[in-house]
Amino acid sequence: MRVAPEIVLTNEEHAELSKLVRSKRTSARLTQRAHIVLLAADGMQNKDIAEQLGVGRVQVSRWRERYARSRLAGIERDLPRGAPPVKVDAARLVELTTQSKPGAATHWSTRKMAAELGVSASTVMRHWHAHGLKPHIVRGFKVSRDPKFVEKLEDIVGLYMSPPEHALVLCCDEKSQVQALDRTQPGLPLKKGRAETMTHDYKRNGTTTLFAALNILDGQVIGQCQQHHTHVEWLKFLKKIDRETPKDKALHLIADNYATHKHPVVQDWLAKHPRFHMHFTPTSASWLNMVERFFRDITTERLRRGVFTSVPELIGAIDEYIAHHNIQPKPFIWTKSARDILQKVIRANSRLSSKQNGTLH
Repeated sequence: MRVAPEIVLTNEEHAELSKLVRSKRTSARLTQRAHIVLLAADGMQNKDIAEQLGVGRVQVSRWRERYARSRLAGIERDLPRGAPPVKVDAARLVELTTQSKPGAATHWSTRKMAAELGVSASTVMRHWHAHGLKPHIVRGFKVSRDPKFVEKLEDIVGLYMSPPEHALVLCCDEKSQVQALDRTQPGLPLKKGRAETMTHDYKRNGTTTLFAALNILDGQVIGQCQQHHTHVEWLKFLKKIDRETPKDKALHLIADNYATHKHPVVQDWLAKHPRFHMHFTPTSASWLNMVERFFRDITTERLRRGVFTSVPELIGAIDEYIAHHNIQPKPFIWTKSARDILQKVIRANSRLSSKQNGTLH
């Protein structure tokens, strides 16, 4: 049977421990340990000390034995916590992260890397942060291969940076397949301590296509929802733009290379309306069209978390958003010159070419 060591204190030790218990500057942990030793010196058993101080019996036994063995120094130092930390090879961690992949996975996670190196996940995260590594993030890109990229880039950026006088520059595009989604169950509203809830599944109630023209001068938007997005609907939208813009202004429309924008019927109509001037973005360069920024805003602010039981309800919400936007519109300011953009594209093409050549070899 294990017997707790007897604690016998000298007058100096008793005075020193009593001072630690009474002092307001002593840490709570050291005060408690000194109290344990004083009660043990009074002849109390560990279980009684634990009950009186509201601590565990094992804890009482530990500090009693530490004092019996090392006196005051034994209770002043904290016990070592677990095994000593494992030092990580930072160079190997970075090399594995950037030049390899884990088994049956596309990228490293903190847990996978921690298991590989025998360290903690927090250690991996700390080193990734220090080296600017984020394996969980992948950014999409698309480099245009349009043979007339430079010509089209300079044309459109020129319209943004130095728009022609007595003219309006309109960024036009379609946001197709906008779905009227209804949730299968009602969600719960936002409240303190709880996020708004929404079911992951939904009911489809049809789609619409939003045609939009963004005026780069003041940020106003001309919008129209239609059932399809063929050349017929595009022509109908052009006629709406014609009606809702000042007749004395030339119109420079920026659009992508979608076939409906160049349909022969559309071309014939444009020939009869010489104030319309079309400017097409390079292939795979929709980011040059500033109306895409408006589409992003309406998606995040009104559509993505919206609940629509029918297409007319969806169209009503879109029209309401555009009307609200046009009360106090704010133009998107283009700041990058064509030269800066071209230099960035050249660097991207160079990196892609070197990567492809390295893969081939």
